[in-house]
Amino acid sequence: MSNNHDLGKKGEKIAARYLQGVGYEILEKNWRFSRAEIDLIVKDGEVLVFVEVKTRTNVYYGRPEEFINERKRQLIEDAASQYMVKSGHEWEIRYDVISVLLKKDGVEEIEHFKDAWF
Repeated sequence: MSNNHDLGKKGEKIAARYLQGVGYEILEKNWRFSRAEIDLIVKDGEVLVFVEVKTRTNVYYGRPEEFINERKRQLIEDAASQYMVKSGHEWEIRYDVISVLLKKDGVEEIEHFKDAWF
């Protein structure tokens, strides 16, 4: 496995632990459809939330959340539509981003962007 892959997996575990800690229910991890993957699918009360997790070790090239482009959003939206069809989902949805910054001293900085896009 590559270092970037390992870093991403670590960030996803941190994000899942964070979301559970604030009361979200984890439904799926790394749910795939075609060429798209949704890192986490969770429930926030009655709201179905599709979560993209971005993890970095520094902000030299920008903050983690800045690395989600329009193409990535479209892939997530397409996969989310398929998940809703598969699950028979008919209630409110939301797209969130969790930014994880892992510092050299082991400190984790987590930012949760609710309703990151429509």
